[in-house]
Amino acid sequence: MSLQNDNDSRPPNAEDDYDLNKAIASRSGLRQGLTSYGDAHFSLFLRKVFIKALGYTDDALSRPIIGIINTYSSYNPCHANVPQLIEAAKRGVQLHGGLAIDFPTITLHESFAHPTSMFLRNLMSMDTEEMIRAQPMDACIMIGGCDKTVPAQLMGGISANKPVLPLITGPMMPGSHRGERLGACTDCRNNWAAYRAGQIDMEDISAINEELAPTSGTCGVMGTASTMACVTAALGMMPLKGASAPAVSSGRLRIAEETGANAVSVAQAKRTPQEVLSKESFLNAITVLQAIGGSTNAVVHILAIANRHPEFQGEITLQTFDDIGRKTPLLIDLKPSGDNYMTDFHNAGGMLALLHTLRPLLHLNAMTISGKTLGQLLDESPFRSFQSSQEIIRPISNPLYPSSSLVVLRGNIAPNGAVMKASASKDRSLLKHSGPAVVFENSADLAKRIDDPDLPVTKDSVLVLKSIGPVGNPGMPEAGLIPLPRKLGSLGVTDMLRLSDGRMSGTAGGTIVLHISPESALQESPYGIVRTGDIITCDVEARKLQLEVSDEEIQQRIAERKANVSIETPDKSTRRGYRALYTRSVNQAEEGADFDFLTANGANW
Repeated sequence: MSLQNDNDSRPPNAEDDYDLNKAIASRSGLRQGLTSYGDAHFSLFLRKVFIKALGYTDDALSRPIIGIINTYSSYNPCHANVPQLIEAAKRGVQLHGGLAIDFPTITLHESFAHPTSMFLRNLMSMDTEEMIRAQPMDACIMIGGCDKTVPAQLMGGISANKPVLPLITGPMMPGSHRGERLGACTDCRNNWAAYRAGQIDMEDISAINEELAPTSGTCGVMGTASTMACVTAALGMMPLKGASAPAVSSGRLRIAEETGANAVSVAQAKRTPQEVLSKESFLNAITVLQAIGGSTNAVVHILAIANRHPEFQGEITLQTFDDIGRKTPLLIDLKPSGDNYMTDFHNAGGMLALLHTLRPLLHLNAMTISGKTLGQLLDESPFRSFQSSQEIIRPISNPLYPSSSLVVLRGNIAPNGAVMKASASKDRSLLKHSGPAVVFENSADLAKRIDDPDLPVTKDSVLVLKSIGPVGNPGMPEAGLIPLPRKLGSLGVTDMLRLSDGRMSGTAGGTIVLHISPESALQESPYGIVRTGDIITCDVEARKLQLEVSDEEIQQRIAERKANVSIETPDKSTRRGYRALYTRSVNQAEEGADFDFLTANGANW
């Protein structure tokens, strides 16, 4: 039976079966990943029966198949333009000789996922990986945008290791209130804090609510979504303009068409993510992360993505981020570390301008999805800076912040590390500060007591929130932006030193320590034994986070805590389903909060 003629009427024989089965692994199009019926010829025959029900001809089915992941959802305004992106990507695929077939996976929006979208990131990565692996496709365009969707797709795509091409939905445009620009979601948080402090009234906050997200797309500042878009471009996985073109622009549709065209060539070259990505790719991504003042969430995501790669799992660590940060200046003047929006970054030249500026700090030999090195791409795409662009993308000689936008802290309550975006501190004096702890045992305790007029707190106190780590909540929610007590806000206090084992939105600012590990939910965690009144010292320059209590006292408290934990029957929700899998399998923040069995080396079971 000829492999080139699926309608050959001759009955198959053993030799035919051997030839077909031998070819399956290297076959393209419909012949790959055949359903297991025990008869490969019948599997292919049946597959063609059903695909033809959709109206495809043999000519169409003979072409490279490019899958397109559809993450549209009416719960996800960040992805509202996905239908248009699919059509543009299909156009690019089919103009270049491929056949585009879209299919759904789950989608996540930060504000519409309980208890947090991070709880479901690993589930989305599994869905992405298994659907790419299960269905016949020669390459896959992965459409994502909102915070956890892009890392989930990169994690799943690397693990599936078929040719994958991310396509980002893009940032929204800014709005306006009383003549001033607004944008989600840094301005969401700033204005809400002002409302809590009584500085703006109900009428203003209602009007602002209408303008914070005036178009579809991801948050229009350097939050997690924009950060991951820039990181994906720095990894070499997509066109550079794809990091910043507005969601509602015609440019975004042209990028989608270009991605479709690229997908056909990548499929023909069989260029897989594990082949493209190297350690140098990740070092470039971390350099960009520091230079853009990106989201602290990207630290967790990059660690999870890197640990999916079998060749260098464990080589990218928290220390890598700090080492690169020490020699990388903050160049991008965008909120929350600066004053501007993603549209300004795009108009100033976007990632192309930034990478040319950072060229002395980059590994130019890193490969890209195009088959060219980063250095070759930059050589082929010169950028001439202009005065207004240098106000948004600073030259290395005139940075917004000299180095270490993101820092890694360690000490006796964070022996495995903690993360802070130092460049987003609103009161730089707090970067070296000691003060008494005011401890909240969990988010419910915080909600109950934070605005209590009798809360024993001053502007010099250190707010400590426990039980919001990967296991503790579960899902490591973005509750690390502990609200300032109302009584201090009304006095004009705008920042305090705050600590948690959870995360913070990339759009948020303040002097905030995050991802403390091991998290407080683990009985052996030193962070879990911090008490109200304990003195805590944070020294960013020294990379120090210290509880001013003796080692003996810490060990005694840990022992007491273990002895006092009552053994109760777990709630049903923790014993079954995805939550049981999550709680049993998630690793700590310094490993990416991925499932242990999903990493390249798998679980040690």
